[in-house]
Amino acid sequence: MAFVAKIKLVVLSVIALSVASFIIHLSFAKFWAVNIGQYRALPNLSQDFPFILGRPGVKNKKLWSSIKSLDELQPYAKARSNYSVPKEQSNGFIYAKVFGGFAKTRSSICDLVAISRLLNATLVIPEIQESTRSKGISLKFKSFSYVYNEDEFIAYLKNDIIIAKTLPESLMERRKGNEFPTFKPKSSASPNFYIKEILPKLKKSKVIGLIIVNGGALQSILPPSMAEVQRLRCRVAFHALQFRPEIQMLGRQMVNKLRALGQPFLAFHPGLLRDTLAYNGCAELFQDVHTELIQHRRAQMIKEGLLSEELNVDSHLQRVKGLCPLMPEEVGILLRVMGYPSKTIIYLAGSETFGGQRVLIPLRSMFTNTVDLTSLCSEKELSDLVGPETPIPQNIFRPPPSKSEKELKEEWNKAGLRPRPLPPPPDRPIYQHEKEGWYGWITETPTEPDPSAMDLRIQAHRLLWDALDYIVSLEADAFFPGFNNDNSGWPDFSSLVMGHRLYETASFRTYRPDRKFVVELFNFTRDNLYHPKHNWTTLVQEHLNKSLSEEGLIRQSLLSKPAMFLSHPLPECSCRIASADVASNHVRGKDGRFLYGDEDQCPKWIQAGSLAKEGVKSEDEAQTDYESNDFVNESESEKDGAKTNQTSLWDQQDDEMDPND
Repeated sequence: MAFVAKIKLVVLSVIALSVASFIIHLSFAKFWAVNIGQYRALPNLSQDFPFILGRPGVKNKKLWSSIKSLDELQPYAKARSNYSVPKEQSNGFIYAKVFGGFAKTRSSICDLVAISRLLNATLVIPEIQESTRSKGISLKFKSFSYVYNEDEFIAYLKNDIIIAKTLPESLMERRKGNEFPTFKPKSSASPNFYIKEILPKLKKSKVIGLIIVNGGALQSILPPSMAEVQRLRCRVAFHALQFRPEIQMLGRQMVNKLRALGQPFLAFHPGLLRDTLAYNGCAELFQDVHTELIQHRRAQMIKEGLLSEELNVDSHLQRVKGLCPLMPEEVGILLRVMGYPSKTIIYLAGSETFGGQRVLIPLRSMFTNTVDLTSLCSEKELSDLVGPETPIPQNIFRPPPSKSEKELKEEWNKAGLRPRPLPPPPDRPIYQHEKEGWYGWITETPTEPDPSAMDLRIQAHRLLWDALDYIVSLEADAFFPGFNNDNSGWPDFSSLVMGHRLYETASFRTYRPDRKFVVELFNFTRDNLYHPKHNWTTLVQEHLNKSLSEEGLIRQSLLSKPAMFLSHPLPECSCRIASADVASNHVRGKDGRFLYGDEDQCPKWIQAGSLAKEGVKSEDEAQTDYESNDFVNESESEKDGAKTNQTSLWDQQDDEMDPND
């Protein structure tokens, strides 16, 4: 009996401890749930920010303040001297078709204006093929006016070139019959090519056609004697190419909604586009069908002659070379290491993110207030922006017809000799998503079908969504690119935004990370990605802070400007205010080209305006140097190793720079 009593006592004790443990765990869960950040819709964001980030309107100086050393750079794209107005009698008309998305289209139009100036030609408003190929879009807009303001474009450039909305009637018939010469220039075409090859044909036929497919038609870097042509490019990109009023109004509303929260925000563009991923061989960074899609597109590029490399390449080696994008998860880690708290507002730009929402899940988990176009605009606002469209007949999905009982019985009777095997299992049902879009063709045929009517319409809509993202990205307090300066040489969204921000407000925080350097840093701490050592976080902070200043601009001039002038319009389109606090540092490249510091002196009216702004400008008080950083998990004794690693990494960069005072 005593043994039984002991067993009962043990059982009762275990039950009592279990109940107590359960109650304790429930209380802990209730306590912890208070601190868990949930993803909410935008209207509720403003309720959280005053408690998380401090007083409304107070910025963390280390994270949001302007770069003081760049304050002296001011926008100045006006013609300097000996710049004549266009002649009334031009040499003929240039009629152009522009292919590509938002970035390629915008860059191509700037080149077309510069070419028209070189040839003293009348430019017919270019046709944006991304909108004209889509059947049934709103009749309110036509080609160029689908995105941009035609009248503003013509009026602003009246002292630069002559612009016509259409060809004269006498030349329209020749256009329909393709009777005038048509050219497909490379993006690296030189001014001599146009003067020696194109100009004689223009004078003879009075009209030529240009087909632009690679995002440009004129080489990026021109000789110093053609600085006025470069400034003309800036005037087109940063002044003449204004979005149509409906886009500007909705874009301003989006910015106002973000500003109404009382806190700064950061814009991030992932740059995950299928074409650029395929060109650079980054298929293995994705999974399943996405890898196949990238490889399929890469095979197409090789067949079309756009790419001369092999089909199968080591994506991880490409990534080490800096030729693949920083994934959203990695960007989130970099921002957290910099000190951006989890409640920071991040605006996600980009009308296309290859891989879908799945690749954005880690970023959204690290920054719960990540918003995008759909968070700030209602469906009605976006529908009004698109305008009335002709409905596209829906491709109604029809699963295979089911067999009747009679048909099944006949199959059974024809099954053969007895003993008959068991009937086959029923066919697996075919779902709608397996027959539509990418899944529909990649599992059944090696040939990618032509874009459907809906695909073409989506491509046209992306021009509008990118235009809205462009407006918000320009106004953001900070901008971070995920994939710019890729190896393709094509214009990209991030580079356009970075160049425009450099022109308008050079001192605004625009990160210019070196992907090769950052990937090397990630490889150092791959096993402790979410709990890195303190010396690693120090390296990240120092690299990103340097990318904001002159070092980042010099590197951008070396890598980005040769591919696209608009990504780095210095020194041609800026001027410098004389400052006693900041000494101008002149830096030349190995080719003798100025990389930084050769800007003209600003005229007096610009200097007076800048001084007036500084007089009313108040410095934001910093709360802390960096927010509490849960990524740092190392003792102070390990800091000594940071300097050695940092030196070895930074010595690999900037070999092409030659500073000259």
